[in-house]
Parts: sequence; structure tokens; C-alpha cells
Amino acid sequence: MSPMLANAPWTGTALEQKLRDKSALVGVIGLGYVGLPLVQAFVKAGFHTIGYDIDPEKITTLQAGKSYIRHIRDRWIKQYVRSGEFTATADMSRLSEADCLLICVPTPLTDSRDPDLSFIEATARQIAAVLRPGQLIVLESTTYPGTTRDVLLPILEQSGLKAGEDFYLAYSPEREDPGNPDFSASRIPKVVGGYDESCLALAQILYKAAIVEVVPVSSVEVAEACKILENTYRAVNIALVNELKVLFTRMGLDVWEVIDAAKTKPFGFQPFYPGPGLGGHCIPIDPFYLTWLARKHGLATRFIELAGEINTFMPQYVLQRVVIALNDRAKALRGSKICLLGVAYKKDVDDPRESPAFRLMELLTEGGAEISYHDPHIPLLPRSRHYKLPELQSQTPSDEFLAAQDCVVIVTDHTAFDYDFIAQHARIVVDTRNATRNVLANREKIHKA
Repeated sequence: MSPMLANAPWTGTALEQKLRDKSALVGVIGLGYVGLPLVQAFVKAGFHTIGYDIDPEKITTLQAGKSYIRHIRDRWIKQYVRSGEFTATADMSRLSEADCLLICVPTPLTDSRDPDLSFIEATARQIAAVLRPGQLIVLESTTYPGTTRDVLLPILEQSGLKAGEDFYLAYSPEREDPGNPDFSASRIPKVVGGYDESCLALAQILYKAAIVEVVPVSSVEVAEACKILENTYRAVNIALVNELKVLFTRMGLDVWEVIDAAKTKPFGFQPFYPGPGLGGHCIPIDPFYLTWLARKHGLATRFIELAGEINTFMPQYVLQRVVIALNDRAKALRGSKICLLGVAYKKDVDDPRESPAFRLMELLTEGGAEISYHDPHIPLLPRSRHYKLPELQSQTPSDEFLAAQDCVVIVTDHTAFDYDFIAQHARIVVDTRNATRNVLANREKIHKA
């Protein structure tokens, strides 16, 4: 097979014709931070879409013409729901209606950091129950190489239909950067691997109709490994600068100044920035999929595992910096009022998944601190399966509120925060993101972490 063909070969199927004239109904399973932007990309490309999610609250919200993701606007939802170009449903028996089904369900880790494919498996069983000839099934959820062929395929074929003959199967890793205005779902190149040549060709035609560039590869396993590599690359490099931050702080050096100086080199260096830990659904999780897979093959990925240890340690390091900052004011952690600014995992998004703020909150609470938070994008602290956290809602950072806190910790550097105002009214500021770099007054209150 030659996967790098500029144009997908003609398959002669009825599905191909429907994809080319955009009469195919595109279904997206999982309407979260990956699935809903994907729906938007296909609607904008001229396809009718149907979105499936097991959460009835999400479906009710969408049917009312409202969005629960900040960068997906209400007016878009309302327009396409009313026109019928987008239908949202929690009725999984309707999976047979779509000509193409794109699976965008979570792939978390178990407590022992093994892959949890339960959402993929459950979705596959639901599809198998109603699978019909001619459908294209594409897994987009991030996972380890072998999942599509060894886990998804056998469940789908329990329907009695055969991949490559009766239905089509492919893998195309989701690539989403929430809140990035330059790279919406339709503007990020799409890597695609097919179960066979006909599956690859149809998947290429599907994505080429809605995505700026399609990159075909020789197998589903290569496409799966591609996404794991992308996120492991980021995790390892972030671990490097996090470790250097700890070292340079002890040496009295500003790691951000060092990085700014290094990135003036026009070749051989890409800047990564330290922080309070890793967040988001992918980067804190995906490298552990790779280490698990390596163990199955009798190998150890020591480099990746060390990076994971460093990144996991960072909330503990921030706690140490908070304790040092309080000690400078003759204050103990126990009984101190600590406010975290930002609980989203990254700047200017409403996505709290795997945010290091949660582990930091847990550590502060265990140390006897009285915690609160402010995040303009997350009004209520979401429940977490992994952390024991109190029920909290975002506080208004007035001058009185800030002055009442013993320490304010900048966890997420949202643009909405007025850092001069924070430095003016807070007693102590612990900055984990270098967000206060342009603050000139009250710098004696600021401690970098």
C-alpha cells in the first residue's frame, strides 16, 4: 500500500459517493472538548451531523441551543440545531443512522496507571449492536498502538460483519488545543491510518472534506503511535524545564529568563515552560500508556517514567514554596488562608481536566490550610474521582478578599487576572507561571515557584 498518495484511490462504494457529495451523515460519539469542535468542523464543511453522548445534561444543553465549552459559542449551537444540520442525542440505538461514526470518548488511567479502555469497549459494543453494512468507524480517542486492531475490531466483528468487506475501520488521533484561536479542529492536520487500503481511502475522503490537511500513514498502529509520541515529547520536555526550575531556583537563577535567552537561538532549540504540574486529558496520561505497553513487551521506558515522576512531583514543590513564603512572614501553613488563582489546566480555557490545581488543593488541605479559589472560567469546582476536595465556588478577588488571604497562589495565568491589582492587595503572591513578570510595584511580595 502507498499511504502517501496525494489523493485517495477510488473505492467505488456508495459511501464514497455520499462523502464526495456531502450527503453522508457524520456521527460523533462523545461531545466533549474533542467531539463538539469536530461536529463544528463537519457542519461548517457542509455535512449534516449527529452527536451522541451518554450524559443527558449535555444533550439537554445542546438542544436548548447552548454550549458548555467556552470557545464553542451559543449562537453556533443554536443556529445549527434549529436548522437541523446538527442533532444531539443520548439515544445510542440511533448509532445506525450515521454513515460515519467518529469515536471521541475518554481513555483515562486506572489507579495503578494502566490503560482504562472501558469507554472504548462500551462504545464498541453499542455500535456492534446496530452496525450496518457500509458504515465507516473511526477511533479518535488517544490510546496505545494496537487498540484499534486488537480491542475495537473484535468487538465490532461480533456483529457478524467483517472489517474491510462489510464495514470500514480507521484510526485518526484527535488533535485539539482548547482555546487556541489559530488552530481550531478544522485547521489542524489530520493523521489517518486504515485497517486496509479501502478503509484508509474512505477515511481520507471524509477528513479531507472538513480538515485543512490529511496525512495518511501505513497502518492504524502508526497513527496510534503518532499521537503517543506527540504527547510524550511534550511531557518529557516539560519535565526537563520543571527539573531545571527546581535547580535554578536553588542557584538563584530565573528559569524563565534562561529560557527566553536560549530561545533566541534560531535552530536546535524549542522553548517549553515550567509550571505547577501537568494538566489536560492527554499529556499527563498518554506517556503512561506507552510505559504500560513497553512492560507488555518486556521493556522499561525509564526516560518516560522519570519524566512522569518529575511532573507529578511539581504540586509538592509548589507546596514547599508556599511554606517557605509563609515562613518568611512568620506564618505556619496550618490555619493559613490560601487562595488559588486559576484551576483550569491551561490559560484562558474552561477545561479543568487533570489540573495540577486539584493535587495542590489536596496537599494544602492536608497541611491544615483553609483554601479557596478564583477562576473566571470555572464558577464551581468540579468533582474529581482522584482527589478529596471540598465543595467550593469561585470567589470574587476584591481588594478586601485578597487582603484577607495569607497567600495567593497563581496556578493558571489567565489573561483576565489583573496582576498589578493582585500584587497590590495580596499579602504574599506565589507565582508558578511567571505571570507577574511585568508587575513593577510590590515585587517584594512576589515569590516565584
